[in-house]
Amino acid sequence: MDRVKILIADDELPMLKLVSDFLKREGYSVHEARDGRQALELFHKEKRFDLVILDVMMPEIDGWSVCREIRQQCSAPIIMLTAKSEESDELYGFNLGADEYITKPFSPLILVARVQALLRRAGRDKKSLKEYNGLKIDEVGHVVYLDEKAVDLSPKEFELLVYLTDNDGIALSREQILNTIWNYDYFGDVRTVDTHIKNLRLKLGGKGDYIQTIRGLGYKFEVKNETYNKT
Repeated sequence: MDRVKILIADDELPMLKLVSDFLKREGYSVHEARDGRQALELFHKEKRFDLVILDVMMPEIDGWSVCREIRQQCSAPIIMLTAKSEESDELYGFNLGADEYITKPFSPLILVARVQALLRRAGRDKKSLKEYNGLKIDEVGHVVYLDEKAVDLSPKEFELLVYLTDNDGIALSREQILNTIWNYDYFGDVRTVDTHIKNLRLKLGGKGDYIQTIRGLGYKFEVKNETYNKT
């Protein structure tokens, strides 16, 4: 599969570079625009993007107008970034065809997780199949294999495993995991994360040790001193 192409437009240069750098670390091909007009020029020049990230308030042409024009020509997922958090703004964005609406300030890791989730839904995730020494995760087929035998995971357990492996080697707090897997409007308890991690480890047998506890923080997925493949 060719590299996933992402267009990101934001007139705040520090924010633009920060998000771009995080996405590039994940192996994505990132194209940057500093205003709405430049974003549309890049869109028409490149012809194809797999995902678009747009700041709402931009000079020349605002994010809403860019979203409207892009949506008329392609079905790529669109994420809107804004400093506003009013419900009417979110509804307006969704009516224009936006797929996600993220309020500033936000964690770049959370944005990356949202990008990966939208790409999975669109069938364009670069990591649709991952294998770790007998543990195979097929994100397109939505199934996990342990030594070639399917593992019976609940939907949340599957999402949790995918999120951990998408952030391979990165320590994730319980709050990050809760917000990503159960969404920001989930009025739950971080113990929910611990319970699901415990059940997931049990179902993964000896491979459950790949999910490590980071004392005082949360968890991370890491395979030490072993080789593994991601395709």
